[in-house]
Amino acid sequence: MNVRGSKKIPFKNVKRVLIRGTNWIGDVIMSLPAISAVRATLPDAQISVLAKPWVADIYRLSPDVDEVIPFQSPGIHDGISGKIRLAGEIKTMNFDLALLLQNAIEAAIITWLARIPVRAGYNSDGRGILLTHSVQRTQKIREIHQVGYYLEMVKALGFHGGKRNIRLTIKDDLKRRAEELRKQYDVKGKGPLVGIAPGATYGPAKMWHPDRFATVADHLIDKLSADVMLFGSREDRERATLVKGHAHHNLINMAGETGLAEAISLIAGCDLFISNDSGLMHLAGALDIPLVAIFGSTNPLTTSPLGDKSVVVHRDVDCSPCLKKTCPTDFRCMDLIGADDVYNEARELLKRHHRTKD
Repeated sequence: MNVRGSKKIPFKNVKRVLIRGTNWIGDVIMSLPAISAVRATLPDAQISVLAKPWVADIYRLSPDVDEVIPFQSPGIHDGISGKIRLAGEIKTMNFDLALLLQNAIEAAIITWLARIPVRAGYNSDGRGILLTHSVQRTQKIREIHQVGYYLEMVKALGFHGGKRNIRLTIKDDLKRRAEELRKQYDVKGKGPLVGIAPGATYGPAKMWHPDRFATVADHLIDKLSADVMLFGSREDRERATLVKGHAHHNLINMAGETGLAEAISLIAGCDLFISNDSGLMHLAGALDIPLVAIFGSTNPLTTSPLGDKSVVVHRDVDCSPCLKKTCPTDFRCMDLIGADDVYNEARELLKRHHRTKD
């Protein structure tokens, strides 16, 4: 795809790069190939990412990132005075280049106030005048997969070498912590370890029925002796509790019980993951975990998980993808997906990637 940029970035004297990261787990995952392109183009540069605290741990697991700078809002970087304070902090770090993966004008204002000499990104949100190198965000570019959305931007600016595969490195201390948690919650290990993420940040239109998640979990336990863990944030705890309440077997409810780094380490140890279109879905795909991804209101063409072990379950009804938070009609995009549809896909993935009983 030909994406128009104002001009290529002069990389010759770039020693320190600031990347304004995205704010949501799924977007972070889908932007990592673009960061890999920055690393491939500038192998000796110091690459720092300015990120909200709730996604910082993902960047810390990327081998392409040297440093994470917390954007503490809520907190000390709130409001106009907080943004000025943040810009002042960044200014002392003497960055040569700011690459804005986030689309908001706020990112451009902060890096302009920080007097970073080269400021690059999409010309979204009326911020083109604040950028030294802007890329036109056309309707066509908005319709491709989000991984391509970020990659095409950095390619237009002159970066090269970005690949669609995603690299995350789980450090030994996190692996040990995951093992401790599995022992704490009495994971038997007789069959596959299955993770289920029944929530989604954007809204209920993205969330499959709790009782059907529970039915799939029961089938996996009955037929494969699986251990099943429920994942999610504190906000997903109620949804996960509903799934647990519908199940006939005991499910381990980890939603809201761990930080993101611990959740990532636990997901990395799963043999299978089942999820709505959510940040944890993208994490499982990035970790190359066999994955069943359930899509309703959102578009699998633009936000499907990556990886050869991912399967999307989606019903192409006439009103989908509506991209709405709450279904305005009859929720048929999700109603048409039965528990057996998801279980059968899960079973096939486990047959291909994990030993199961015949």
